[in-house]
Amino acid sequence: MKSKLKNSITIKWKDSTIELLPSKAILIKETNELLISDIHLGKGEYYQAKGIPLTNNQDHINFARIYQLVKNLKPKKLLILGDLFHSKFSISKELLSRVEDLSHILKIKIELIEGNHDKGCNVINIPRFKMKTSLNLLYSHEPIDHQDPNLLNICGHYHPKVYIKNMKTKIAFKCFALDEKKNNLYLPAFGDLTGGHICRNEFKKWAIISESTILEI
Repeated sequence: MKSKLKNSITIKWKDSTIELLPSKAILIKETNELLISDIHLGKGEYYQAKGIPLTNNQDHINFARIYQLVKNLKPKKLLILGDLFHSKFSISKELLSRVEDLSHILKIKIELIEGNHDKGCNVINIPRFKMKTSLNLLYSHEPIDHQDPNLLNICGHYHPKVYIKNMKTKIAFKCFALDEKKNNLYLPAFGDLTGGHICRNEFKKWAIISESTILEI
């Protein structure tokens, strides 16, 4: 379904309106909640410490994208569905300060659904939860086999991707993915320094072609 939001796609779940954004985020219309997942802040520093030359500029880019999203959409709340950080061993004082000041700077409430990479990453000003419900939606980091036909589980963790063929080559794109059998909707990884897993063929998929283009597959 075409969305009233520019360059996004709308899907309906019972009484919930879910906007899939090419910025790798979801906006829930009824509650004005903005959802992102798998930012993996500090990943560059983590691999640099192991002798692998990854850029550490990506954290600045991720923060800038979050600022722009909130400025444009003006959500009531930002929910991060896990893996805000990459490792407790790569959190600098500067990075910790930027995260803890984020709610104040954005002037909105921020909540974290704890991911597997967030273990031991302690921050103030951002409440954390194992999972959370809103309307008929269940937010978690890893998918939950809830077996409730009226509930949609929105989660991250797997960094879903899809192949799109172009002539004789195929290119992998980040995507949203819906498992209609288990009622799990997967967000693409918000962070750029992230790998990914190719989705199962039976999943419904929406590919992120660019920061302004999302395509139903």
